[in-house]
Formats: sequence, C-alpha cells, structure tokens
Amino acid sequence: MRYILALDQGTTSSRAVLVGEDGVPVAIAQEEFPQHYPRPGWVEHDPEDIWRSQLACARGCLERARISPSQVVAIGVANQRETTLIWDRATGRPLHNAIVWQCRRSAPICEELKASGLAEVVRSRTGLVLDPYFSATKLMWLLRNVPQLREKALHGEALFGTVDTYLIWRLSGGRLHITDPSNASRTMLFNLTSLRWDDELLEAFGIPREMLPEVRPSSSVYGEADPALLGARVPIASAIGDQQAALFGQGCFAPGQAKNTYGTGCFLLLNVGQEPIFPANGLLGTVAWDLGRGATYALEGSVFVAGAAIQWLRDELGIIASARESEELAATVADTGGVYFVPAFVGLGAPYWDPHARGVIAGLTRGTSRAHIVRAALEAICYQTRDVLEAMVREGAQKAALLRADGGAAQNNLLLQLQADILGLPIERPRYTEVTALGAAFLAGLAVGLWPGLDAVASLRAVDRIFEPRLDRRSRDARYEKWCRAVRLAMNWASPDEA
Repeated sequence: MRYILALDQGTTSSRAVLVGEDGVPVAIAQEEFPQHYPRPGWVEHDPEDIWRSQLACARGCLERARISPSQVVAIGVANQRETTLIWDRATGRPLHNAIVWQCRRSAPICEELKASGLAEVVRSRTGLVLDPYFSATKLMWLLRNVPQLREKALHGEALFGTVDTYLIWRLSGGRLHITDPSNASRTMLFNLTSLRWDDELLEAFGIPREMLPEVRPSSSVYGEADPALLGARVPIASAIGDQQAALFGQGCFAPGQAKNTYGTGCFLLLNVGQEPIFPANGLLGTVAWDLGRGATYALEGSVFVAGAAIQWLRDELGIIASARESEELAATVADTGGVYFVPAFVGLGAPYWDPHARGVIAGLTRGTSRAHIVRAALEAICYQTRDVLEAMVREGAQKAALLRADGGAAQNNLLLQLQADILGLPIERPRYTEVTALGAAFLAGLAVGLWPGLDAVASLRAVDRIFEPRLDRRSRDARYEKWCRAVRLAMNWASPDEA
C-alpha cells in the first residue's frame, strides 16, 4: 500500500492525515497551539509553534499508522488562508509573529486605501473586497512597523508567505519559496485574469516583489522534504487553501457544484469553471485550484457566525449543556414558533458585509421556549447559507443542484434536514468528513501519478447520507422573507465608533 501524507494546518490546531490509495484516511494526528492577542482585535501566531506542531503531527501520524516513511509517495499541504508570515531568507528565522487572518490591525490602512479610490481596482483585479481579512494590508503593516524590514525586503533578504509557503520552506530545508494560485488569490496582490502578481497593486500597496514566492500549480511536484524530518525524501506535491481543498475533497470538479463547510462560521464555495467572476454582490471571486492546465475558479461566501451561535447558547445563555443537545432539543418542537435569530455578533459577512450589524432575536411571544430559540439558531445557519447561494445566482453563476456538506456541525442531522428544506435542494454528507485533508491528498496523489485523473479521484468519494427537501416552496419562501425582515432589523445597528 502507498500513502499520501496530508498536512492540514488550521487556525487553532495542526493536523496530519495519512490517506491510502483507496482514498480512506488511515491515521490522524492533531495538536493545538497557542493563540496570541497582543491588543484588542489583534491576533497572532508564533511561526515556530505552527512549524513544531505540524511536524509533530506528521511524525505522529506515521507512527500511529506503523508504516515506513518510504511508503509515503507524496506530501500535500492545506492551510489556513490569508495569515501573513515574514522570515529571514538566510536563517529562516521569523522576523515577526504571524498576523492571523482574523486580525483587524490593518483596518486604518484599508480606510486610507479606500479613500484613495483603490477598492474598485482591487475588486476588478483580484475579485476581493478591500478588507483587513486579506494578506496585503497585513504585510503593509509589517513593512511599516518592523525595523529595517523594507530594506531587507528590497535586497531579497526578507521573505513573505502565507502558511503553505512557510511550511514548504521549512519542509524543503529552505530550498523552496513557493505558493499556489488558490493561496495567492487571497492576498489582494494576485491578478485573477493573468494569474500573476499584479504590478499595479504591488506599487499601490508598496510591497517589494522580491519578497513574494513563486506561484506554481496546486498539484505539482515542487521538490522533496528534507529526509532528516520524516526519514525519507518524500516529494512535496500540492499546496492549496483550506476551503478550496474542501471543495476539491468533496469532488466538486464541475461548474455548478458547491460545498458548504459548517463550523464556527460557514464557508460556501461554488465551482464556476474556467473563467473568473468579479462579484459585486458581497461575494468573493477566487482561484479554486490549478492542476497545471490553467485555473479553475470559484465564488465564495463567508458567514461569520454559524456553529458559534450554538456555542453562545451553551456558554453565555446556558440553555443547552452541549452542542449535541441542540439537535435533540430543537427536534422537540415542529418549528420555531415564528422566532428568527440573526447571530450578527461581529457584524454580517457575505453577502452583506455590514460591520455595524448586531444580533437580533425577533418574533418572541409568551409561548416561546428555549427549544424554539435553539431551533431558530439552527435555522439561522441555513438562512445565511441561502443568502449566499442566492447572491451567487445573482452574479450569474450556475445554480447548484445539490449542496455537499462538511465540517463539525454537518454531523447534526436536523441541521442538514433544515438546510435542505430552506434551500429546496438535496444536501449530501460524505462518509469521510476530513475533506480538507482529502483535497490536499488527492491533489498530491494526482501530481505523482497515484491516481490517473479526476474520474479516478471522484470514484474514491463515498456518500454517508442525502437529505431531501420536505418543505413546499410556498412555505419555504414565506419563511425566508421573514428572515430577510429580521436581517434588516439587525443591519446598521451599531454606530461607527461601536463597530
């Protein structure tokens, strides 16, 4: 048996998953690492913590599987996106903590750039909104605030990368400074049409090209891992952002196929084919992957609060004891009793992008019970997903005929049934939910010839269950209209100095 080692580097933990030729995960190792919050709204990681935890997981995974490193034919990397790292080319030493995608420290820089008229240029070149979420303004902040960094960068002595780039640099012993188009397209520096770093944007952001990694296909043999790390010269053969990896791991290879990851938030990606879309309805245009024959593109909608609403009911209101109880309690009532819950705790993401929105529970009566509120929280996840899918259709994307679900909350059967009812679409859950790692593994396996093509990869995918819609269209649309009314109540609630 031959194996692929998938490294799945996330925001709060690192994981490694060993995947066999049959596409089945055979061993998993996971390790959390510290989060750093130096100021309100600031989030950092120590790059050494990222590296140490990821290497420990890789080694632990091989030990648990009890296989020889020589049986691993490739390594694939999936990673938290937008997180920004800088390090010294000669020593590999980090020059600052990583600035995490959640960090808002570059918000004033974004306001400066918006005032200069750059927002439309960014959208029309990159498919993104001008927001601190993405890497470019984080890197601008570092160039402004880390002593001598700009001078080092201009001389090629300081390197920039997202987490994939940093891991591959470390894995290769400093021989590879690369990224792939899926990660490059999250920086606000990458032109979706030319698939190159955009010179005009680099100049506008004041970022030296000398810092940037080379962009290579998502599925390609980049080089080899240092044999001292894992005990063999294993090819490094894929790099891809985590949400795009989940899209690939779910087998969404054709335009119109979509997946939704149900976690703390929701990330819905829709394959739109070989031509990019530059959305104007609060969505993001992005590269899904590049197999070496040109890019496949996607539309993306990010929902800030999904499973986090259930955590809030548990931790702050105390009306459930566990996330699992949400399914049991919500199933004790036939509907929400007219209650709508908009969990805009940190504003609203796609398609609204309203940082001033705040949470609302509407439609309360004397007969409202905690079961109604819990069910409304589950429905809120589903309504926000419909918001995103409807925005995608308005952008001209092909409407999905089915939605593939993954993430921790996808184990909630009631949630997925409600999602089917609210969308009027079947919801499909895979047997193996480690789809992010599977996506990285499949891409690496294609690069080294373990699988001959996409049809072979698609045949490996196993379905656990399909949830069919039961609600009639009239009822579905009437409930959605009330949801939209509740959203309007939540929007623009906080004043600008409160946001």
